[in-house]
Amino acid sequence: MPIQELKAFLDEKVTVYNHPNFIESDPIQIPHLYTLKEDIEIAGFLAATIAWGNRKMIIENAKKMMALMGNSPYDFVMSSGEKDVSHLESFVHRTFNGQDFIGFIKSLRHIYQNHNGLEAVFAKHQETHSMQQSISEFKKVFFETEHLPRTQKHISDPMNGSAAKRLNMMLRWFCRKDKNGVDLGIWETIPAAALSCPLDVHSGNVARKLELLLRKQNDAKALAELDANLRLLDPADPVKYDFALFGLGVFEGF
Repeated sequence: MPIQELKAFLDEKVTVYNHPNFIESDPIQIPHLYTLKEDIEIAGFLAATIAWGNRKMIIENAKKMMALMGNSPYDFVMSSGEKDVSHLESFVHRTFNGQDFIGFIKSLRHIYQNHNGLEAVFAKHQETHSMQQSISEFKKVFFETEHLPRTQKHISDPMNGSAAKRLNMMLRWFCRKDKNGVDLGIWETIPAAALSCPLDVHSGNVARKLELLLRKQNDAKALAELDANLRLLDPADPVKYDFALFGLGVFEGF
């Protein structure tokens, strides 16, 4: 398909799926529950962390996480002691369990107390056309606190070959300014031009059918290849095509 024809096709699909109706069936609804920046950040980060598997289950379990924090995530992170977090041990989503949840609360508190919050950590190492080094550096900061070794697997590291789908999705939520009201756009320091498409089975398969991606694995190299091609279509906002690729794969069986 000629590039202009492909761009027109994908732009049309972005219009279809980058719509408020998208929110009700997507984990992005969790950070949309809040208005305080820090609440949005923590809710979005935790929802993105467990965003693998059945979408309905992801949303249900993310709501459970919020309820366990009294539906005040930032206040809970900053003020909860050892006794306050003990009830989180009951939580489980696939391989993410209550001990992981408790470890995440402690790491988040460390980031807000000692690193000026999530946005500051991600912004510190951003590059012009990539957040992958920044994601890797975030993982180092996140696990500066004492933690269980098993918990590390729940934060991906692009420098180890991961496509880091969930963190790239979260960055889209927080950084992309969206007049349609889907992405939240609460972070001012990271431009949409630096973002990457959250690469998963659905977006990867559609990208291959459209010849935007040749590599067979959904890894960091594949993400770099897809990013380069999406930037040809829109260098200022390449990640908007996540709506098109995901929508085509999940809702249209493209």
